[in-house]
Amino acid sequence: MQVRTVFVSDVHLGTADCQAEYLLHFLQTVRCERLYLVGDIVDLEVLAKRPYWPESHTAVLEWIMRMHRDGVRVSYIPGNHDAPLRGLCGRDIGGIPVRHREIHVAADGRRYLVSHGDEFDHEQLGKQWLLRLGNAAHGLLCWLNRHLNAVRRRVNLPYLPLSILTKSRIGKAMHYIRQYEQRVALHAREAQVDGHICGHIHFATIREIDGVIYLNDGDWVEHCTGLVEHLDGRMELLHWSERALPIATLAARAPAFNPSLVTALSGAQGRLSDEGFADCVTAGVTAVRAA
Repeated sequence: MQVRTVFVSDVHLGTADCQAEYLLHFLQTVRCERLYLVGDIVDLEVLAKRPYWPESHTAVLEWIMRMHRDGVRVSYIPGNHDAPLRGLCGRDIGGIPVRHREIHVAADGRRYLVSHGDEFDHEQLGKQWLLRLGNAAHGLLCWLNRHLNAVRRRVNLPYLPLSILTKSRIGKAMHYIRQYEQRVALHAREAQVDGHICGHIHFATIREIDGVIYLNDGDWVEHCTGLVEHLDGRMELLHWSERALPIATLAARAPAFNPSLVTALSGAQGRLSDEGFADCVTAGVTAVRAA
């Protein structure tokens, strides 16, 4: 699959729940010009408490570095689980720039703000006991997800994203997710960009909210999703496990229509030869795309 850009986040390398094999296959299958690592790639928070690092996790990092050496433009935007790397923002790791956020200009001219998204998670500022309770419930869900899918693999059944099925059926969970999405969209509108690409909440989607595009690339712990930008600027959210499934798509924006350019070209047609007019049209199309 040849695409222009790939966005992945919330890989959580260094944890037992990380679906590193699926991510590695995804990165090896999709060819891109640009790769954004949108936070929580290596879970330094968990590694500080309990060392865990299988070979598949090393293979993911080695493949990312190989992509970088082969000419793919890679950017690292740390999240809350790899927050210590935020101290390196403005510098490089092995030639890969580390940034708090970036502006991505798509092939169709849309401008997207890219950040991990934990800055919009106001729940992290709330009562600590409630936060711990939430983490415990999420940990149990991930444990169930891991063991259920281990059984399904043994009987040749495809991956089942248990977590997203559970979250989408809990009213309070969906209320929290929708409130989060609204905050991200509001910030994008205030920043005067077309949309915002983030991760953090492990809930992949593409939505238009009050004229602003909200894109969440999901995670590689529970849902195994990545966001790709096609060569024309179309955005597509993909689930990737034993099978690749498109989840959501945002159509590319049509090129801007310039009536003054059309008028000028129409007047020129009577004064130029066919060859000269063709050259003029080509130049005009190039100008429209640049605009």
